[in-house]
Amino acid sequence: MNKQILVLVGLIGLLGWGVYDYAFSEKDNMNDTSLNSRIENNDLISGIKEGNLAPEFQLQTLEGREVKLSDYKGKKVILNFWATWCPPCKAEMPHMQEFYLQNENVEILAVNLTTAEKNTNDIGKFVKDYGLTFPILLDTKGDIGETYQAFTIPTSYIIDSQGIVRKKIVGPMDKEMMEQLIKSID
Repeated sequence: MNKQILVLVGLIGLLGWGVYDYAFSEKDNMNDTSLNSRIENNDLISGIKEGNLAPEFQLQTLEGREVKLSDYKGKKVILNFWATWCPPCKAEMPHMQEFYLQNENVEILAVNLTTAEKNTNDIGKFVKDYGLTFPILLDTKGDIGETYQAFTIPTSYIIDSQGIVRKKIVGPMDKEMMEQLIKSID
């Protein structure tokens, strides 16, 4: 008798979890129709969740030029957060550079978490050693890394040509992964 009650409670619990999971995954998974509707109605909110308008920021490049995320509206963007001492970041950078050279319709913005660096002089040396030609932005106050919740690095965001966050990736990417992610968005 006790086993039957336990099994029944377990089944009810699983059923409840299934209903809960289905209901909330439908809200979280943004389909293109509802996203297009939100774009047309100018009903987008700024945030880092998929389907949100990527939060605007302005940072300086390694060369001292001011760059805003909105400068790249109309282009697909890979927004990457990294540091020179991070082994997965080091592994990812050659893939990013190769991808960047082969995809002129995609911009890579590599935001160095400068407040996490032991020596800021290492940034320029890193960029030179890896032959990086995409924009390197310096988050000298740590605000942008915090806004984009780049607590584990590398962290990247795939942003479509309308400035909408389509995917967040925690961990390193390779060239093939970048190609697949970019092909999947407008």
